[in-house]
Amino acid sequence: MGAGHAHTLYRHGHSPIHRLPPHCKLVAVLGFVVVVVSTPREALWAFALYAVLLAAVAAVARVPAGFLLKRLVIEVPFVAFALLMPFVVPGEQTGLLGLSVSVPGLWGAWNVLAKGTLGVAASVLLASTTELRSLLLGLQRLKLPPMLVQIASFMLRYGDVVTDELRRMSIARRSRGFEARGVRHWGVLAKTAGALFIRSYERGERVHLAMVSRGYTGTLPVIDEVTASRAQWAYASALPVLALAVCLLGWTV
Repeated sequence: MGAGHAHTLYRHGHSPIHRLPPHCKLVAVLGFVVVVVSTPREALWAFALYAVLLAAVAAVARVPAGFLLKRLVIEVPFVAFALLMPFVVPGEQTGLLGLSVSVPGLWGAWNVLAKGTLGVAASVLLASTTELRSLLLGLQRLKLPPMLVQIASFMLRYGDVVTDELRRMSIARRSRGFEARGVRHWGVLAKTAGALFIRSYERGERVHLAMVSRGYTGTLPVIDEVTASRAQWAYASALPVLALAVCLLGWTV
């Protein structure tokens, strides 16, 4: 899979969570998210317990609360959508802060906010404790279709290359006195986007030819065989198992 590749979400550390095999963490996070989504929205206390579980994982992984909260900003579009639901969803009306809002809309907004935030937080914790290369190895270990793993690998590795190409083009424009100030400059920006696409496509062709000349036949060689012991699987399953217990209580209480 090549050399390691750092990303902005990853936080270097040596905690027990960092040392877990990536496929164990992927399964644990997926199980946790499925359990959270399956929890009845009326069980408010259950979502509080889920948050406590994630806070415990963050503490074990030594991920600061500020680091986690900053990266939760990614769900802002979902928050905006949820805040509109009490005003657009039809149904019984009630008063809230002097406004007339829909009761089903309030429950729907809570459902989206609670489950979405917990899911995003779990994903951020996964990214904070697992390098991209390890995530790809974990997906490979879980028998995800090889073509999807390769597409994800190339996308992650050449995203920085394309971004750097765009940066150089931006510097070249500014060095010639260009600065986008309004609609009349959109044509130049559109031409820049077209040139970037052509350069990226040509670079991709050159990379593919280089890989074929070195024996690439459609599959990437497995350099590191990632394995997990029973103890590691048991440790990773603690989060989804505890969440499942909370979910079952939520349906019965």
